[in-house]
Amino acid sequence: MVHASTLTRMSDLGAGFGYLVKGQRWVLGHGRWFGFGLLPGLITLVLYVGALVGLGYGADDFVAWATPFADDWSSPWAALLRNTLVVLVFVLGLFLAVITFTAVTLLVGQPFYESLSEEVDRSEGGEVPESGLPLWRELWISARDSVRILVRVALYGVLLFALGFVPVIGQTVVPALGFCVSGYFLCEELTAVALQRRGVALKERLALLRGRRAAVLGFGVPLALAFLVPLVAVFLMPGAVAGATLLARDLTASPQDEDAPAPYTLDKS
Repeated sequence: MVHASTLTRMSDLGAGFGYLVKGQRWVLGHGRWFGFGLLPGLITLVLYVGALVGLGYGADDFVAWATPFADDWSSPWAALLRNTLVVLVFVLGLFLAVITFTAVTLLVGQPFYESLSEEVDRSEGGEVPESGLPLWRELWISARDSVRILVRVALYGVLLFALGFVPVIGQTVVPALGFCVSGYFLCEELTAVALQRRGVALKERLALLRGRRAAVLGFGVPLALAFLVPLVAVFLMPGAVAGATLLARDLTASPQDEDAPAPYTLDKS
């Protein structure tokens, strides 16, 4: 017999994915808001592409400057070392671009996504919370919390990188754990748009997410896999913010509140 707690976790996992799907459906059904929500992602994408192009052109000079000891090496060793380092520098830049894209997009698009999140709340009925803070204060809180989250992600990344050298586990379990960690914190960043408007501080947000870990993973892990392609991330971002708002409503709903939204499940039709 399947344990009741296992069934609850599976149900929560499906509910989390359901919020992600419903968020995409919401923006597709509200075309003006979909276009509105695309702007921050497109702006961030242009900035990142420009930075990566600049890195591609400047990596040779940077590596040559950083390896003066190789000037006197005989051919082909100096070229082999420097070409390898150029590739590593570019790969590192690409990796940093992928893991910071969402945080930067949310920071750039704070006014856009907050308006989108408010509209989702309005369409679902009930209270539409407003932070009441000036824009500069909201941007400061978002930037500060994003840095704190990125530090946590970096610490997990170092641990998982070290575990990656363990035979078998490093090639099977560790990559799966990596996507779970990425999805978890991606969900945190996205739900922060709606939860910050509700006055929920970072520590409380993390406690809410821990209480519904399966739902958070159901929402975040598929999105993290899709976000590996930055262009896909741009088009999914508006729906991700909408879905995260719906999830935030669920996370903060009181069991005694008759108007609280029921967890969303996928249509079977």
